[in-house]
Amino acid sequence: MATLDRGPHIFPAGLSRLQERYLNPYVRPLAPYLPGFALLEHRGRKSGKPYTTPVNVIPTRGKLVIALGHGVTDWCRNILAAGEAHAHTIFRHLHLINPRIVTPDNPDPALPLVVRIAARRLQLFVADIARD
Repeated sequence: MATLDRGPHIFPAGLSRLQERYLNPYVRPLAPYLPGFALLEHRGRKSGKPYTTPVNVIPTRGKLVIALGHGVTDWCRNILAAGEAHAHTIFRHLHLINPRIVTPDNPDPALPLVVRIAARRLQLFVADIARD
């Protein structure tokens, strides 16, 4: 797989480190129960170690969309390498397949207008929700 650079982002790298260290431990147990949040379960692409990462999500028709405000991060690279992940949202456990990055220069016309507008400035992580 080709190496992805961090890409367009709106948050500085230092803020990402602070968020991972100080904010995520408090948000992680709450994320599956908060509207607009999900807890992603994924494995390290090199270590195979299991990780959980709280993220803001935009559920759309059969897809889960995450704006990459911090750029392409480790959780994103892990899921792209594995080709799948799991997400816990309010009362739902989702199996995510076919993960991909939607870039500002190559928007996905199947996404809702509000998501395409966000994609003008940021990359989006998009994954299909597998049907059970």
